[in-house]
Amino acid sequence: MAKQQIMLYYPVELLSEPIIYTMSQEFNLITNIRQANITDEVGWMILELVGGDEDIADGIAWATSKGMRVDLVDG
Repeated sequence: MAKQQIMLYYPVELLSEPIIYTMSQEFNLITNIRQANITDEVGWMILELVGGDEDIADGIAWATSKGMRVDLVDG
């Protein structure tokens, strides 16, 4: 299994959406929230994804298509 940490930036219109749950269910990923700051106006999260390389790539592509900014995190 591969492991990748990403930083997610939530646009205000997606703050109430179950992005992490959907990502784990739809793309067969284990998710681990490493750090987060979510308010009514802004949200960001460092998320660890564990799964197949293709599943991780597909999950990241899906989050991006929803309007989230996704940056890869080293380490």
